[in-house]
Amino acid sequence: MSYDAAERRLARRHSALRFVATPRFFLVVIIVALVVVFGTAMPSFFNGPFVIAPLLTSISIFTIVGLAQMVVLSVGHMNIAVGQMASFGAMVSGIAFQLFDAPLVVGLIAGLAAGAGIGALTGWIIARTGVNSFIVTLAMSFALIGLVPTVYQWLSPGVAFTAKPDGFDFLGRESFDSVCVLGYCGSDSIPIVVVAALVTMALVGYLYTRTRLGRELLVTGSNEKAAKLSGVATGSRIVIVHALSGALAALAGFLLAASIGSFTPSIGEEFMLQSFVGPILGGTLLAGGYVSVTGTFLGITLALLIRKGLELFGFGIESLNVLLGLILLVALSADRVRDIRGRRKPRPADDQAAPAERADTTTEVSA
Repeated sequence: MSYDAAERRLARRHSALRFVATPRFFLVVIIVALVVVFGTAMPSFFNGPFVIAPLLTSISIFTIVGLAQMVVLSVGHMNIAVGQMASFGAMVSGIAFQLFDAPLVVGLIAGLAAGAGIGALTGWIIARTGVNSFIVTLAMSFALIGLVPTVYQWLSPGVAFTAKPDGFDFLGRESFDSVCVLGYCGSDSIPIVVVAALVTMALVGYLYTRTRLGRELLVTGSNEKAAKLSGVATGSRIVIVHALSGALAALAGFLLAASIGSFTPSIGEEFMLQSFVGPILGGTLLAGGYVSVTGTFLGITLALLIRKGLELFGFGIESLNVLLGLILLVALSADRVRDIRGRRKPRPADDQAAPAERADTTTEVSA
């Protein structure tokens, strides 16, 4: 065996060992175990169109919600208004369809722009005032809670926008069994909306692993003062990341509206808790500087898998909320443990190293 081949084999083994030590590995193990348990105890769990397809639809939408929270966590911020931003963006899309007969793409772009705009405003306030992101996004949440239903009441007697452009139902309510190529059709267990989630995950993963902007966001989250000394315009990065969070929230709100068939003020009501569960279970740090796109997806999958299983076994919504709260508590505790372990790691021998160099040692990303 050549030296290069042995080196590659050792590198693969090292990568495998590193993966086993990550939260993502344990999430995969737990998800597989739960699928086996639920499927064995209740064979109807594997019903394609009535169980698997709705579950995958929920996972797709909430994964995007989790990414909306993850991007602000990457700079050490949080977005309490993620659900209300989703509702606001969806409302603007609904207005475009209902009042202006806009085509699907135009309405979607309008909603994304609205979400990005309200997110950018939130980020600008945080960057200019220095007020904690929790306070600013909480205030924005209350503002939108009042604004969105008021606009619905003004513009829609039924407090809902029901206009559907071509392709709206296909995006939100169809499965791949309606897509046929050369006489072969897809599975009725896989909804079309999965494609939107996969594309979004790929784009966000590319941002953090392949672009300078992504690296600067992680440096900002790891040590904002060091990032400033390194020449990073941290204020503009904060505005950008909140705008991105708002756009992702609006996308999730749009897809939820497509899945239920109308735009209503209640869109986004369940987003806030899930938006934290996914990223934190997946390994994203609350303090910033580290994100995991696949971890966010796996965290969301675990939470919704447990929810679906308990629903099939007849548990009420109260029991589900208690369980989700416990899951979030465990995730937050794990995040705190990882943070303490990270702080105890030995620093480089040169204690006089530049702050920017220290920041670079703590900025990580897992796509």
